[in-house]
Amino acid sequence: MHHKILIYDGTFQGLLTCIFQIYEEKLSDYSIHPEGYNQTDFFANKELVITDLEKSGRVLKRFKEYTSKKAVHRIYRAFLSEIPGVEIQIVEFFRHIFRHKTDLSDDFSYPPILKIAQIDRKVGREKHRMEAFIRFELLKDDIFFTKIAPDFNVLPLILKHFKNRYADQKWIIYDEKRQFGLFYDLKKVVPISLNFENNSKKDPNILHEDEINFQKLWKSYFDSSNIKSRKNTKLHLQHVPKRYWKYLTEKTIIM
Repeated sequence: MHHKILIYDGTFQGLLTCIFQIYEEKLSDYSIHPEGYNQTDFFANKELVITDLEKSGRVLKRFKEYTSKKAVHRIYRAFLSEIPGVEIQIVEFFRHIFRHKTDLSDDFSYPPILKIAQIDRKVGREKHRMEAFIRFELLKDDIFFTKIAPDFNVLPLILKHFKNRYADQKWIIYDEKRQFGLFYDLKKVVPISLNFENNSKKDPNILHEDEINFQKLWKSYFDSSNIKSRKNTKLHLQHVPKRYWKYLTEKTIIM
């Protein structure tokens, strides 16, 4: 059997769908990568795995039958590390549990489980660091803003902390490294993405009112940062990479 490369959409549910497929097809020689990775093995059999909520739900349900919420959270935080190859470590964690049908999530004699625990601790430290040291800047639009560049994708993990702590004010936390952020509008948190394109030639009357407000927001921010070339910044609430739109749903599912 040829080596099979499973390509998924970068979401946690997508990875769980891959695990379902590994068992369904009885795969033994495989690797897993998110969309957009640089392929080096051009002779491998590459397959795009479509995220299936029913299949991913079945995998997670079975895993929970043998383990605990703690184990699920550990795996999810390791997944958010985005460390290349973490997918295979997670698959091996699942396989170890399914093989023995008991809670071996603290069996650190098994290398993949030890590796996941180590990654989880690193992501946890980054989460706490962000919660402790993030400082907001009050912009002209009465929105508190901060930009971060964490080593790992911890925005999903710090969302609850900042939503609770700053429930009575609008805020944006923007991850420069991953080019997406969270915007809290006093009611809900939505993912946002920025597109630094020049809109000076566009008719301002065709812009949605919220978009115009955001344009003012980012104009005030970049003006204060002396980046004059980006005065016409436009903020998009759409076109956020799928993997970042999905995590809000995933976080609800794993709780």
